[in-house]
Order: sequence, then C-alpha cells, then structure tokens
Amino acid sequence: MKQLHIYLFFISMLFTCFSFSQEEQKITSKDTLPPGEKYGLRVGVDLGRIIRTSVSNDKYSGFEIVADYRIYKKFYIAAEIGNESLIRDEENINVEGSGNYIRAGIDYNTYSNWYGMQNSIYVGLRYGFSRFDQTLNDYTIFTGTNYFGENIIAEPITEDGLNASWIEFVLGIKAEIFKNLYLGANVSLRSKISEKIPNGFDNLFIPGFGRTNDFSSIGVGYGYSISYLIPFFKKKN
Repeated sequence: MKQLHIYLFFISMLFTCFSFSQEEQKITSKDTLPPGEKYGLRVGVDLGRIIRTSVSNDKYSGFEIVADYRIYKKFYIAAEIGNESLIRDEENINVEGSGNYIRAGIDYNTYSNWYGMQNSIYVGLRYGFSRFDQTLNDYTIFTGTNYFGENIIAEPITEDGLNASWIEFVLGIKAEIFKNLYLGANVSLRSKISEKIPNGFDNLFIPGFGRTNDFSSIGVGYGYSISYLIPFFKKKN
C-alpha cells in the first residue's frame, strides 16, 4: 500500500509538470505574436517635386507635404498640402502660374498584410482646391504675315486671387523599408469642377492640378514620397 501511494505521488507530479509545460508553451507561442497593428500619423514629403525643382532650370519650383491617418483596418484619411510655380513657355505665349493647394480625401488599402506589417496598395479619392496667381510675361499677336516682323508684347500682366477645384482618383503603393519609414509612389487622374479664369488669357497651369489645355478638363499627376509613421497606439486583430 505504501508503494502504491509513492507511485501515485510520482504520477501526479509528472501530470502536474506536463500540464505546466503545456501551459507555458501556449503562453510562449502567444508572446511570439506581434503585439498589435500600429495606428498613427504618417507624414512626409514628395520627393518628385524636390527633384524636379533641382533640375528644372528655374522654370519649376514646388514642395509638398503628404500625410495620412489610419482610422480603420484598411481605411486612411489622407491629404497633401503644397505650393507650386511653373513657367509655360509656348510658341506664342509665356505664362507663369504660382500658388498654394490642398488635396484631401480617403484611401482604401487593397493589400492583405501579414499580421504586424503595414504595407499598402491603395486606391483613393481626393477633393482638391488651389489659390494662385497667373502672370502673362509676353505674347505674340498673330497678324497673318511676317512682313513687318513679329509683334511681341512684353509687358507683364498679373492676375491674382484666382482659384480652382477638382476631384481626383488615386492609385498608389507604400512600402516599409525600415522601421516606421515608408517609400511611396502614386498616379492620379483629375477632373476640374470649377475654375476662375483671368481676363484676356487662360490658366495654362494650376498648382496642385497641373497643366491645362483647351480641349479637356482632365489632368494627370504623379508623385514619389518618403514618410515616417508616428504610432499613437496599437490594436490587435
């Protein structure tokens, strides 16, 4: 009987140790999971505009701040704020447009990340608004003949307080290259909603929208960004 008690004691100890080992294994496996998905503000700059400014020989200058904030698992509030200036030197006219703009809207991430990752392939919708000036530097009056030479008017005419609005569809990617640091690229298709036109000539460039033309209200754009995520909190699946 005494030996039976000893056997039962050892069996119960082994069972307890086995149960404890299994429980510890479960806890360890849980601890190896990422603590949660990060929610916060991602802010950066558009590299494309900085590069274009440095190589454009003073015909273009621009700077843009980009930002987004994750409000749900796949949804982000996004915005771009910047300023641009471009000289369009065409065959018979030279016009400079310069001003500030903002684009704001929402992005939807179509990419399914592994747990803990935050890369994105997204589609987005923006509303854009710009306030700008247009300066007609010089233009040529068409006379139908060059017998008396070209009739060039070189007295600048400036029209300020202009504005325009548009809506745009965006397709882009953002990839984490280092912890919380992201590289991004996007293309956009834009359609003008409203536009204030200067007296005597047209807007050939609208900051934030891009170049314009007489035969369509559609424009295109692109951007390359680098941004940093400032995490505010983490949320588990």
